[in-house]
Amino acid sequence: MVGVLVGVLVGVFVGVKVFVGVLVGVFVGVLVGVLVGVKVLVGVLVGVLVGVFVGVKVFVGVLVGVLVGVLVGVFVGVKVFVGVLVGVFVGVLVGVFVGVLVGVFVGVKVFVGVLVGVFVGVLVGVLVGV
Repeated sequence: MVGVLVGVLVGVFVGVKVFVGVLVGVFVGVLVGVLVGVKVLVGVLVGVLVGVFVGVKVFVGVLVGVLVGVLVGVFVGVKVFVGVLVGVFVGVLVGVFVGVLVGVFVGVKVFVGVLVGVFVGVLVGVLVGV
């Protein structure tokens, strides 16, 4: 009777031990599965974030490149336009200045010619009168 009781108790203890071992194994397996799943999910999220960041970085780089190109183009265009305006202004100033100088020179020459003509006429008149 004692042997049977001991056998039953041992069997129950072994059964409980096996059952607890199975439960622990299942629990550990579930935890490992969840951790691996979370790790994979985190890896996917990190990959997506990195992809988005790289995409945004590329997009910003393209925008900056386009903006710099436009600004450079506008700057060069303005510089060329200002250069043309300066050229026209300088050309007008030089033309006016040269025109004034030529006019003054011609005017002085005509005035000197008139004076010389008057002087010669007066001398001739005096000489003829004498």
